[in-house]
Amino acid sequence: MLKIIIPTTMLMLTVWCTNQKWLWTHTIANSMIIALISLMMFNLPLEIMLQTNKFLGLDFISSPLLILTCWLIPLMILASQKHLKENPPTRQRMYISMFLMLQISLILAFTSTELILFYIAFETTLIPTLIIITRWGNQSERLNAGTYFLFYTLAGSLPLLIALLALQNNTGSLSLYLLENMKAPYLFLYTNKFLWFSCLLAFMVKMPLYGVHLWLPKAHVEAPIAGSMILAAVLLKLGGYGIIRISLLLTPQKELCYPFMILALWGVIMTSLICMRQTDLKSLIAYSSVSHMGLVVAAAIIQTPWSLTGAVILMISHGLISSALFCLANMNYERSHSRTLLLVRGMQAILPLMGMWWLFVNLSNMALPPSLNLWGELTIMVSLFNWSKWTMLFTGLGTLITATYTLYMYLMTQRGPAPMHLNKMTPSYTREHCLMSLHMLPMLLMILKPELISGNFT
Repeated sequence: MLKIIIPTTMLMLTVWCTNQKWLWTHTIANSMIIALISLMMFNLPLEIMLQTNKFLGLDFISSPLLILTCWLIPLMILASQKHLKENPPTRQRMYISMFLMLQISLILAFTSTELILFYIAFETTLIPTLIIITRWGNQSERLNAGTYFLFYTLAGSLPLLIALLALQNNTGSLSLYLLENMKAPYLFLYTNKFLWFSCLLAFMVKMPLYGVHLWLPKAHVEAPIAGSMILAAVLLKLGGYGIIRISLLLTPQKELCYPFMILALWGVIMTSLICMRQTDLKSLIAYSSVSHMGLVVAAAIIQTPWSLTGAVILMISHGLISSALFCLANMNYERSHSRTLLLVRGMQAILPLMGMWWLFVNLSNMALPPSLNLWGELTIMVSLFNWSKWTMLFTGLGTLITATYTLYMYLMTQRGPAPMHLNKMTPSYTREHCLMSLHMLPMLLMILKPELISGNFT
């Protein structure tokens, strides 16, 4: 982990010291080198946690998410170039620094073996994200979106802090090693319903679970392109990682599982139906994320080897696909200055290569074979069916509606007659095709070897 944390910290110094002419080139090149170094973490022993020191460790749950974080940082900087071209140099450097600060806090969150360090890193991610949304957002509603984002997350996190302090008071330690290996009867004394609920509430808000999801569409719509990418691709996965990591330590509370499971599966259907009525492209993609994360919440709660494997696979594949969808939406917005679906029709005739990327990404989003989304969704659906046969009704209907709104999004943006105001549109750039290739290439390679991210939960 130190191989990544130290270069990322040094890159922050490079951002402020480098010549303005080479700022973007140096930042993208160096962050890409860090991303390539992180790929070595695929080559980990699956049975044990690789420990750097007593506070940091890496295992099969955290390594795929850590690699995803490192891989997406250069892509976000690449996607932001046009958006920030007119900004003063100091603001450009500050913008890049925010993402590097976010990367460091996410690395600490995914690798910490002390739960209180995890909590501090988890909360630290709020600061740069809030600054990115409220300072570089596109619309006047961005302050309102920032307020929703901050207070929803803080309100959910307070019970987690109280639960961790109670656990520290009763067990004398918050080390994952100790809590995992502690004798069951001693830990059972303290894992009552309140502790279970408090620990998981913060992560349910972060995912977000249907019912506490209202901050997400607002934050996505108002955030700049890189803000939307990091929110959808990594920050939501922080919630899923927290649920998996904490729920493996605690005694399952069957009575409390049912309300969360009902909300998660009902949310899959409801948010998919909301997607069918959206006229704003970014809002549609944001609600689509809530729908996919509902499956991850349901899978993480039942805690079977199959469900946890499916949850990790779906988190990784959704991270890449939702980020790619936001990139495509931003490419449309930069040319048409509108996110309304009716005003950006018939784009395939104007930008045929971009139409190809839209097709590939939408097919992956609807879990068409042999995409990685299919691996994740199928594994989750089988494990949920094994848990209760009634879940097939929700997951089957959710999959059907997902395919419907994905087709609706593709047909509305790419097909039909092109409006007259789009005739003078600029062609697609090499930068944009490079960006989409770097999103889709890992997806295609992991289709061939999904065990890299599927973990060893058995």
